[in-house]
Amino acid sequence: MASLKPGEANLGTTIMAVKFDGGVVIGADSRTSTGTYVANRVTDKLTKVHDRIYCCRSGSAADTQAIADIVKYYLDLYTAQHDEPPTVSVAASLFQEICYQNKGHLMAGIIVGGWDEQNGPSVYNVPLGGSLHSEEYAIGGSGSTYIYGYCDKTFRPGMSKDECIEFVKNAVSLAMTRDGSSGGVIRTAVITEDGVERTVTYGDQLPQQYLG
Repeated sequence: MASLKPGEANLGTTIMAVKFDGGVVIGADSRTSTGTYVANRVTDKLTKVHDRIYCCRSGSAADTQAIADIVKYYLDLYTAQHDEPPTVSVAASLFQEICYQNKGHLMAGIIVGGWDEQNGPSVYNVPLGGSLHSEEYAIGGSGSTYIYGYCDKTFRPGMSKDECIEFVKNAVSLAMTRDGSSGGVIRTAVITEDGVERTVTYGDQLPQQYLG
């Protein structure tokens, strides 16, 4: 696996996505690091690649931005050629293909979430190495190692939109508390048939975590 060059921006981060009946909630922290230096405290790691399809990015900022731009280009091309929007699975397959074919040269972990008419809400995880996994919820980035237990215990199928939003905010906040590479604000987006609703949770609004 490729390693980061000295001074290269690294999205040591916490990203996640979770399905509910009718949509997907995605979320991420906002810290971008260059080595031990915090290069940006308010990075937007939720990237739109089509009207109702977003990706959450972790790994090298340069790599993940380039991959997202390429996928967006091909999804726009797909829409023009087929006269219909792409499915989330098509977008996820493009991410997977690029990451797998270039796995020796990229450091990119991607979560793809969105809604389409054919399948409704979908969440896909493309971890380092370029495999592809369809999941009810997905977590990624350096902060994810701290919250697997919390997520496994808390998640249950059939949660409402508001419960999923709370789940995402609590999980990312917990990761930010423990992971030195995660921090800043929490950006969330709710993706449904009606569109995308984005929110920002600032530091003084974060869920309070007990560090006992």
